[in-house]
Amino acid sequence: MSAAEQLQLFTVEEYLRDEVARETRHEYLVGTVHAMAGASRQHNRIVRQIESHLNAQFGKGPCEAWNSDVKLHIKTSLAEYFYYPDVMVGCDPADDHEYYLESPSILFEVLSPSTESIDRREKLLAYQTIPSLEHYVIVAQEERRVEWLQREGNSWKVLVLTRPEDRLEFPGQKASLTLAEIYEGIEFP
Repeated sequence: MSAAEQLQLFTVEEYLRDEVARETRHEYLVGTVHAMAGASRQHNRIVRQIESHLNAQFGKGPCEAWNSDVKLHIKTSLAEYFYYPDVMVGCDPADDHEYYLESPSILFEVLSPSTESIDRREKLLAYQTIPSLEHYVIVAQEERRVEWLQREGNSWKVLVLTRPEDRLEFPGQKASLTLAEIYEGIEFP
């Protein structure tokens, strides 16, 4: 039997049904299902800082920050994906599925050695297809460094931030974050 014959493809319905019962999270990429690796404590601290600082600003407004327990669903004319971004901001009340969002306005990925190339290539390309997405933020965990991609019409502007006082402004969501807030309590080697 060839490798192609051994590959098992899943429908979206099968993936969603099975994912609720699994102990380990899996991402769905055009019919294939891939287990996700665990994250370091440092990674989780950074995610927690981003989510908590944003939710404190959002209050009871329409926006809410979600951690990586909520999936992102992307459907294009060619493919369908489910990812688990580290932090995702949704502001659309109509985007109300129980287990995933389809119209996020901000996505954060905290880099890990095992996922960095996926976050910078595969996810970047997939995320840029989301019409509602205004900001994609790539956060390093080994150093104070944030790459902030901002949609400007049909293109993306990239800013690299490294100073504690550097601020990410999200006017559409009425929120902002400094690098000092993102990296609060984090020590670098």
